[in-house]
This record gives sequence, structure tokens and C-alpha cells, in this order.
Amino acid sequence: MPIVNINADIGESFGAWKMGNDAGVMPLINSANIACGFHAGDPLVMRKTVELAMAHGVTLGAHPGYPDIQGFGRRPMRMNAAEIENMVAYQIGALMGVAAMVGGKITHVKPHGALNNVAANDETVAMAMARGVKGVDASLIYVCLAHSQIEKTARALGMRLAIEGFIDRMYDEDANLTDRRNHDALHHDPAVAAAQAVAMAVEGVIVTREGKRIPTEIHSMCLHGDEPTAQAVGGAARQALIAAGVVLKGLPDMAL
Repeated sequence: MPIVNINADIGESFGAWKMGNDAGVMPLINSANIACGFHAGDPLVMRKTVELAMAHGVTLGAHPGYPDIQGFGRRPMRMNAAEIENMVAYQIGALMGVAAMVGGKITHVKPHGALNNVAANDETVAMAMARGVKGVDASLIYVCLAHSQIEKTARALGMRLAIEGFIDRMYDEDANLTDRRNHDALHHDPAVAAAQAVAMAVEGVIVTREGKRIPTEIHSMCLHGDEPTAQAVGGAARQALIAAGVVLKGLPDMAL
């Protein structure tokens, strides 16, 4: 019986600026990747998101990104390894502090946006990011894009990792995510997203744009909480997975 986790990038509002439908998405997921104030989020948003997640029994994770609020962390930035390592550690620590105020505990880390995309192909960035995570707490579950440098460096450092696939993203033939500048980079059709989720969980494959089927063991599936279709897509994927006999669990409850 397949066991997987559904995670979502969430808590990405900032001050008076609202992003996503956190209240609508939270009941659909098992683990929350909460923005830590660099690409989105602020201390108040972080606390509200932690409290919302805990109210729904959703496990807590840090979602560190580049310090780029205006670009929502989706623009690559030139940073050296030391900067990246400490930037990641700083953000994890910030969320840990906020969560502790309400009795919550951070159990995983999932990188955001351009930081995740750059590290997927850049070993130096990936290693710096992994050191930042492990340096804060070696017991943290590191959510790693399948077939990426992020996964390879995490394994090299002996980290506890969860291999991630995406419910709502198109894949290229090299197993990388399609660039967001392409019109078909995201799946907005709930039926398409649900079929992709089931293929990953039940068949153990990533299906690319051209129909190539890449064998991959997926532990966690990401839903982008900032997308207007997130609630419909997430709901359809969750229902399809359950109907296919998939068991959904929080990351700390999985044998990783």
C-alpha cells in the first residue's frame, strides 16, 4: 500500500499583501512549508500559519528562499556558499522560534523557488544549502527534488530526506521542472494534476511533457499554495490518491 505525503508552500503573505488561500489549502495537506520572511512571510504571518497548521494536525516545515520579497523568491541571486549556508540556517531558526512560542516544532525543510531551482543543478549551492539545514538540526527531514543535486548532496551528507514530486508542475525530459516562463509550466486542470499525483504514488513514475515515464520513488508531493487553483487542484489530487488506495501521512510519521 503506497504511503505518501502532500506538502504545500504556504504562509506567503506579507504585511497587508495577501497571497494564496491558506485556510482553504491547509485541510488538504499533511505538511506545511512555511515562508520564513525572506521571499515572503513576516513574524505575524508565520505565527498565524503555524497556528493554522497545528489546528489541522499539519506538520511544520521551514521554507527558506532568496532574500527577494519583490520577486517572491523566484529570481536567481548571486550568493557565495557561506552566504547561502547561513541564510538558510537563519530562516530555519526564525521559524523555529516562532513555532516554539505556540508549542510547535519544525520537523522538515523544503527550499523555495529560485533557490531550489538553482540548487537542483548547482552542486556548490546544493551543498551549501544542505550544510545550512544539517547544521541547525541533523534530525530535520530535508525535502529534496527528485533526481537533483539537492538529493545527491543530502545523501552524501547522510541526511534524512524525503524525495519530492510536484502535483501541479510540468516536467521536462531530464526530470527537471519546466521553466515557469513557459505557458504550460503549471497544471491548473484538477484532473491533469490528480492523474500526475496518482502516477507518482501508485506507478512510481514521473511523466514528462513528451510522455516519458521516469521511475522515481516519491515520498512527498508539493502543491503550490499561492496558485489561484490550489484548492481545486489539491482537493482533486487528494481524493484521487485516497481512491487509489494511497495512505497520506505527515512527514515525521513516515519511514524515511
